[in-house]
Amino acid sequence: MIFSILAFIALILSICIKDRKKSLGIQSLNCLFEAIYGFIINAFTGAILSIINFIRTFIFIQSEKINKKIYLLILIIFESIIVVNCIYTWNGLISILPTIGSIIRTYCLWQTNMKLVRISGVTTGILYGLYYSYYHSWFIVMGDIILLLTSIINIYKNDIKNRKEEKNENIWC
Repeated sequence: MIFSILAFIALILSICIKDRKKSLGIQSLNCLFEAIYGFIINAFTGAILSIINFIRTFIFIQSEKINKKIYLLILIIFESIIVVNCIYTWNGLISILPTIGSIIRTYCLWQTNMKLVRISGVTTGILYGLYYSYYHSWFIVMGDIILLLTSIINIYKNDIKNRKEEKNENIWC
């Protein structure tokens, strides 16, 4: 239970931090705590994905230092590992939820576009929230709900509302 609480705290902190590198660093801690908790509750697909996501996030923090072709190869490798993990840790259809969530999140974090990071917060919140509710991991589910709501609010504030304001400004010019 302590690791689910630590994962929840790390997830909330990562949402509050605006600097991408620092946020990803805290998200890495969230992944580590989720992995430990996943192994404890026998949620192996999610646990191994959390380890993969832990490594992925640390690598993505260094995106500007990596050659573009190698960075593309890194994406392909991580996406492939996620699919292989699903096959090897298959526990029924429930295994698909974190797999799809990790595939989407990996691609979005790889892009370094904050709009995509916000969108991936919605998909991660939904898919991982459903996955961990299956395992009755309520602190992690609560964190995923907060991630979902925060992502929706930020999408509205940063992507929808700003777009409407820009269109209105253009009408008057």
